[in-house]
Amino acid sequence: MDFPAAQPKPPTALCGVVSSDGKIAYPPGVKEITDKITNDEVVKRLKMVVKTFMDMDQDSEDEKQQYLPLALHLASEFFLRNPNKDVRLLVACCLADIFRIYAPEAPYTSHDKLKDIFLFITRQLKGLEDTKSPQFNRYFYLLENLAWVKSYNICFELEDCNEIFIQLFRTLFSVINNSHNKKVQMHMLDLMSSIIMEGDGVTQELLDSILINLIPAHKNLNKQAFDLAKVLLKRTVQIIEASIANFFNQVLVLGRSSVSDLSEHVFDLIQELFAIDPHLLLSVMPQLEFKLKSNDGEERLAVVRLLAKLFGSKDSDLATQNRPLWQCFLGRFNDIHVPVRLESVKFASHCLMNHPDLAKDLTEYLKVRSHDPEEAIRHDVIVTIITAGKRDLSLVNDQLLGFVRERTLDKRWRVRKEAMMGLAQLYKKYCLHAEAGREAAEKVSWIKDKLLHIYYQNSIDDKLLVEKIFAQYLVPHNLETEERMKCLYYLYASLDPNAVKALNEMWKCQNLLRSHVRELLDLHKQPASEANSSAMFGKLMTIAKNLPDPGKAQDFVKKFNQVLGDDEKLRSQLELLISPTCSCKQADVCVREIARKLANPKQPTNPFLEMVKFLLERIAPVHIDSEAISALVKLMNKSIEGTADDEEEGVSPDTAIRAGLELLKVLSFTHPTSFHSAETYESLLQCLRMEDDKVAEAAIQIFRNTGHKIETDLPQIRSTLIPILHQKAKRGTPHQAKQAVHCIHAIFTNKEVQLAQIFEPLSRSLNADVPEQLITPLVSLGHISMLAPDQFASPMKSVVANFIVKDLLMNDRSTGEKNGKLWSPDEEVSPEVLAKVQAIKLLVRWLLGMKNNQSKSANSTLRLLSAMLVSEGDLTEQKRISKSDMSRLRLAAGSAIMKLAQEPCYHEIITPEQFQLCALVINDECYQVRQIFAQKLHKALVKLLLPLEYMAIFALCAKDPVKERRAHARQCLLKNISIRREYIKQNPMATEKLLSLLPEYVVPYMIHLLAHDPDFTKPQDVDQLRDIKECLWFMLEVLMTKNENNSHAFMKKMAENIKLTRDAQSPDEPKTNEKLYTVCDVALCVINSKSALCNADSPKDPVLPTKFFTQPEKDFCNDRSYISEETRVLLLTGKPKPAGVLGAVNKPLSATGRKPYVRSTGTEPGSNINVNSELNPSTGNRSREPISEASETGVSENEENPVRIISVTPVKTEPVKNKEINSDQATQGNISTDRGKKRTATASGAENIQQKPEEKKVDETGPPAPPKARRGRRPKTESQGSATKNDETNKSAGRGRKRAAVGQESPGGLEASNTKAPKLQDVAKKAAPAERQIDLQRNQVLESDGDSFWDIESSPGNSPRDLDHLKVCESSQEDAEDTELAKGGFIKVKRNSEREEMTAK
Repeated sequence: MDFPAAQPKPPTALCGVVSSDGKIAYPPGVKEITDKITNDEVVKRLKMVVKTFMDMDQDSEDEKQQYLPLALHLASEFFLRNPNKDVRLLVACCLADIFRIYAPEAPYTSHDKLKDIFLFITRQLKGLEDTKSPQFNRYFYLLENLAWVKSYNICFELEDCNEIFIQLFRTLFSVINNSHNKKVQMHMLDLMSSIIMEGDGVTQELLDSILINLIPAHKNLNKQAFDLAKVLLKRTVQIIEASIANFFNQVLVLGRSSVSDLSEHVFDLIQELFAIDPHLLLSVMPQLEFKLKSNDGEERLAVVRLLAKLFGSKDSDLATQNRPLWQCFLGRFNDIHVPVRLESVKFASHCLMNHPDLAKDLTEYLKVRSHDPEEAIRHDVIVTIITAGKRDLSLVNDQLLGFVRERTLDKRWRVRKEAMMGLAQLYKKYCLHAEAGREAAEKVSWIKDKLLHIYYQNSIDDKLLVEKIFAQYLVPHNLETEERMKCLYYLYASLDPNAVKALNEMWKCQNLLRSHVRELLDLHKQPASEANSSAMFGKLMTIAKNLPDPGKAQDFVKKFNQVLGDDEKLRSQLELLISPTCSCKQADVCVREIARKLANPKQPTNPFLEMVKFLLERIAPVHIDSEAISALVKLMNKSIEGTADDEEEGVSPDTAIRAGLELLKVLSFTHPTSFHSAETYESLLQCLRMEDDKVAEAAIQIFRNTGHKIETDLPQIRSTLIPILHQKAKRGTPHQAKQAVHCIHAIFTNKEVQLAQIFEPLSRSLNADVPEQLITPLVSLGHISMLAPDQFASPMKSVVANFIVKDLLMNDRSTGEKNGKLWSPDEEVSPEVLAKVQAIKLLVRWLLGMKNNQSKSANSTLRLLSAMLVSEGDLTEQKRISKSDMSRLRLAAGSAIMKLAQEPCYHEIITPEQFQLCALVINDECYQVRQIFAQKLHKALVKLLLPLEYMAIFALCAKDPVKERRAHARQCLLKNISIRREYIKQNPMATEKLLSLLPEYVVPYMIHLLAHDPDFTKPQDVDQLRDIKECLWFMLEVLMTKNENNSHAFMKKMAENIKLTRDAQSPDEPKTNEKLYTVCDVALCVINSKSALCNADSPKDPVLPTKFFTQPEKDFCNDRSYISEETRVLLLTGKPKPAGVLGAVNKPLSATGRKPYVRSTGTEPGSNINVNSELNPSTGNRSREPISEASETGVSENEENPVRIISVTPVKTEPVKNKEINSDQATQGNISTDRGKKRTATASGAENIQQKPEEKKVDETGPPAPPKARRGRRPKTESQGSATKNDETNKSAGRGRKRAAVGQESPGGLEASNTKAPKLQDVAKKAAPAERQIDLQRNQVLESDGDSFWDIESSPGNSPRDLDHLKVCESSQEDAEDTELAKGGFIKVKRNSEREEMTAK
């Protein structure tokens, strides 16, 4: 309340007003209170005074006048400074009542006295702190009185009232505690709020006394003071907001931190004030937007931390209420200061959980930060999303989960681990436990596939984490057996194919590591020796590679091996753990027991123990044992019976059954012993009788893998199984037949009798007229002859001679569909071609079973396969077979040669020409042929089954027009080279076989192969040399990644040494040797340009393969450079060597350095069928200009993978009469147009729906310039077969396959029926360009070793045409003159009268 200004009084009033008798009036019974009496007496008398004033009210005017001197006396120094607290308390109570009684007039007129009185009263309020004090009620009365009367409002008239208010506020905030009741708090609030509400404003010091209680340090010390300040601010928000705004403006905008001691806590205060009431900060928020744009990173960080809390708090609507500030805050996600970005990302988690509606705004910024260069930020993005997802999956959208998915492939292990573990936790919560229903489970159902895909990564850490995730989250090993197997059963059924492969690989790797440990334990049982120690060391190194950080793991594995040698009990525990009969429960006990023995109580963190645990976790059978297999079989039976929960689990019964069998098949490899029970085998027999071919095939394979004891332990199963296997071998699918034969061979002791019962009826019933019924018998016969060669090799020879070659391979009974496709799906391939493919495989299996060439059958087979490659797959050359079927047969022939090369006795007899033919398959015109052949090549090389020379074939992949194929080939090279180097390191004995193992030794094979490349015909042609350089660098780039053991110098030395030899294939042919030396020079040029270390001395003198190079002659010195300096510059830079000033005068500028072909950048629609376009008639008039132009064809057909074909043909063309193109151009799809114009050209190597060509005269004034950068041979045309007129062509017979068109991006999928083919001229009358020929001198690829081919000539019923084709395979050097090259460079045989009259030898 406000008091009127008091009238000035004489100074004597300060000492009290005396009555008429000169004494102060005291209440009745109260004696005079002076300093002469004791404190106790003072207290006693004051209590009576207090009671008197307490009972008085404002209307007692007489009493007020009577006791006015007493009121003034109580304000004397004696009372205000009395040392006795009881006296001070009673005086304070009196003074409070006096202010109440005399209101609105105060009895004290001096401002100084009023100040002293209120400061005195304020000091007494400290007594409120102790609620257990006997005087607390008086303190409470004092507070209540002051609050009710609003006594402190009188201080507004004082000049320094702020000091009183500050002292009051500080006192009240300091005394409030949790023992006070609500009344105390209410009176305090009333007292303080009245001062704020009724004053002219709140000073900074007074505001500080309130705000200081919001600072975290003070808040933690006195929670009640914080609550009091919080309520006070809420109550006075309208008045105090201006003072708060002024404070923050001074500090944040003007930077005047000296205005308050709380300046350094502004952000903490803003957070608390916002939580109390956002209206307190209405004027402050724009100031924060200003601070967000500060140049000081630390300042921005502090503001971001603050706003993160404001925006993220649960009940905050700041983002919607203040959009400019929200957008400005989101911009800090892209702040240049790393801690700012990090803080922004951390905020996102709370925001997602508390404000799902803001997820859309956050998604784009989190996307950018998920690719942040800082590892910690990418890590926190994952944590943010996963934390929100674990709270509630609906909080994170698919896009946010996609960011986590991407980070599973992060370059940093910490980030990858967090992403993988986070996804695993989500999967377990929402899929395994189904905590949020089916919809949520479907939302994260992709996680299981993604996590298993990571097993394809090279890092051992990734593989180990996937195994851990599988054991703990995907199929928790601690579940009961039935529940665990149900989880595994339906998981396996719902995985995608790649995830299934990864899971299978995981079990395979674990089983392999288990076998390594088993072999290590076997070595411990052997007596100590140097050989034993060496073998043990190699085994330890292999085991260490399967653990994290192989470098450190080696030391720990050695230590563990030492412990194993010393502790027999530990060794027995480990043997039990890896034994085939170990159950999951036993494995758990063994792991704990081994870990307990190796634990060291004095060493809490034991890296050695951790490493051993990693090893034990990988080898322990925590999922699969006999009980688990039994449970799986029961689940599968339920699916078969239709009583399982298949539909509820999201899979169909058929899918569940098939997946269950596949799962059992995989486990039969890793845990065969667990299958040995009658119940399991009965269920598998039931599967064998099912109509599903895949199910039956898997069941047979399980029997093959696990049934070794069936014959002795389960005779009833045996008697039921045998007839089923016989039936499958005779009339099942090809895969079933193969598995049935292998099963019989694996599990029965009388296998010879069983196989004979299959072989004899099948071999007698072969009928080439019914190819549909041939495929399964051919598969069975082939595998029988391979598994039991001693018994069936001889009978098989007559089958091969009389049926396989003569009746099947040498005859085309049906006419293929002329649709122009280069590849067709399996179901569209004609039965006859499928039978021929199986016949080729039968030949190979028969030879692989014999493993010798005593009968020269391998030579004859290789000549047959070579002839098939030379004839493009159309061995009879009757043109009845379709393009797609020819592709199948080429692939089969090339794969067969490669398969035979895996057997040493056959590798020795494969000639260089045959090897080159096989190599050219990787440049086939058909995408699928190249793809499948490369996969087979890689698979054999990576297992070290093929000789090193076959790795050189990958160099030809540099010419592949499809980017993906080149990338695949490079990955294959990297894998093969690393495996070979690692093998040499791990096997000390391998140094004796370096010639066949050391990757660098592929260089001479590559050089020789490229020297005989059919595209390489002119050693000085820059475009051809550029192709050679690309192929060389494709291999050398991988080899030269590291200069291990000075390998760069070693490779350079090899190339130099080759120049001192001759080509063993044609040692006396100058041109052949020139090409070889030219390739060497290109290789030296590349090595010198890419490595500065190649000039060092080679560590050893390389050994060159004598099969390809002659021994160097003593006096032979070849220091000639076969490529000019200008050519070197062109090869290395793509630009010509700068000419001198005079030399450049009057010379026209020309575009240089153009690529001879354009590589694809990705797959686009197109195909392998060429569509020839009508060329513009004006083209011929301008065709003299040399042009290198990329031209897009129409479409081509290869339905599997559509792409656009880009054909690049830099050619020098000749003028053409009658507006027709040159025959070379018409055949090869080359194009000649004006500069800058593109014309549609024929893509190479396709067979179109031909229209009858009209004969036109073609200008032959000069030889046509050879087209550049064509891959492989030109396509075969209808008029093929005419004799060539080019003399150079006659020197070497054609061989090999036409290669992929330059522009062929990848196979396509457009129908050929809609394409129009232009009229082609009789191009066969033109000579084939020399560069399209493969330099097989004198047709050596078909050279006979003197033996008759399969002895078929002695067989009755051979027609002259049959003999004619057989002689193609038997022609010797003197017959080479009778062979000529047709237009495409393919073998055509003159039928002279002598050959037609040949009889059997």
